[in-house]
Amino acid sequence: MSPLADVTFETLGDVVVARVEGDVDMSNAGELGAAITARVPSEARALVLDLAGVGYVDSAGIHVFFELREHLTRRGQAIRVALAADSPVATALEYAGVQRTLGAAATVRDAMAELED
Repeated sequence: MSPLADVTFETLGDVVVARVEGDVDMSNAGELGAAITARVPSEARALVLDLAGVGYVDSAGIHVFFELREHLTRRGQAIRVALAADSPVATALEYAGVQRTLGAAATVRDAMAELED
């Protein structure tokens, strides 16, 4: 993966949290999506995509977020995005419909709570 972005994973119960840091663009979006997909096992109930550490995302990154949703939905899994309203990428993701389509919360904790409802 391009050094522009890094992703780390944590499993909280039956939810995988993918924390993305850096910039997500056409140079690394495909690899990022593949890395996240590979780390979400079929027995996981959901993925929380923590974008708090993302400073920039282009259309290729946005496309990967929608692809993740499609993949997880086909497997019967949920996805939520954790992203503060003042994040540098919040406006771009809002215009693209990411928060509305994937479901969004301000923090990972809030996203986990939404998944419990």
